[in-house]
Amino acid sequence: MLARKGSFTKAAKELHLTQSAVSHAMKALEEDLGCRLLDRVGKKVLLTQAGEQFHERAEKIYAEMISARSELNKLGEWGHGRLRIGAPAAACQYILPPILREFQKEFPKCHLTISPGYTPEIMESLRNNKIDVAITWDMELDPDFKFTPLFDDELVFMVSPDHPWAVARRAKRTEIPREQYILYNASTSWQRAHSSSVSFLRCSGIFEQIENHFKYEGVVIKSVIDMGSMSAIKELVKLGLGVTILAPWVAKTELTEKSLIALPLGRRKLKRRWGALHREDRPMDWAGETFVKLCQSNTRQFAARNGLKAYV
Repeated sequence: MLARKGSFTKAAKELHLTQSAVSHAMKALEEDLGCRLLDRVGKKVLLTQAGEQFHERAEKIYAEMISARSELNKLGEWGHGRLRIGAPAAACQYILPPILREFQKEFPKCHLTISPGYTPEIMESLRNNKIDVAITWDMELDPDFKFTPLFDDELVFMVSPDHPWAVARRAKRTEIPREQYILYNASTSWQRAHSSSVSFLRCSGIFEQIENHFKYEGVVIKSVIDMGSMSAIKELVKLGLGVTILAPWVAKTELTEKSLIALPLGRRKLKRRWGALHREDRPMDWAGETFVKLCQSNTRQFAARNGLKAYV
């Protein structure tokens, strides 16, 4: 203000302070910086070279402070803020779009961030406060997490129409270990890099669920191609290059067109319970609560369309 007004009297008046208070503040600042910032020329105040340099930086800091205060004030306004969501790729593609469309109608000014990822990665992001809510399936959860169930699904074999299992309308138990499987991220680089820090994520990935299911049946899946794209997996299976294990809702179009055939894994089903997950010790704000309620209402419709069990 001294630089703008060029006078202690005018600066003090603008700042609603006494001239003495401004003078003492400037003296303290100069002592702290170890250099002279101002020269008094008669009744005028002129900046020294050091003063000009410091003033240039101070203006930028002042502008940043005004911007920061404005942003903080906006956070207190209705509909502002942020919501960070984590979900597996399939959920991002097939479940979230209608939910996000409705959410943005209600909270158009809320900054949304969607982070697709593998389940262990999503869980670690939630634990480390990098996301606010996760859409994933139930597992051995830490007590710090709150799980709101949405719907149940079932994993099944999927083969090409020409596959012997499709012709027989069932998968022969003796042939299950001999098949080539194309599975979604059976052994991700993320899991390998974090193998020592994911003990609380037991059975958290698709492959782990499938592997444990067949171990219980005394069957070992040996030959696995690991892929990170659902679309690529379905295309390779259509070409007869292997068998995959997916939820039918991920391949609804292909099953309707009969370019893929779904078959049960056996007498014992492999089911999952999907839900919304957030930290128990960090209650969600109104935007987060609204998002979970929209998940509940939309997944009821989703479940009805796909013959799945939904939760109220």
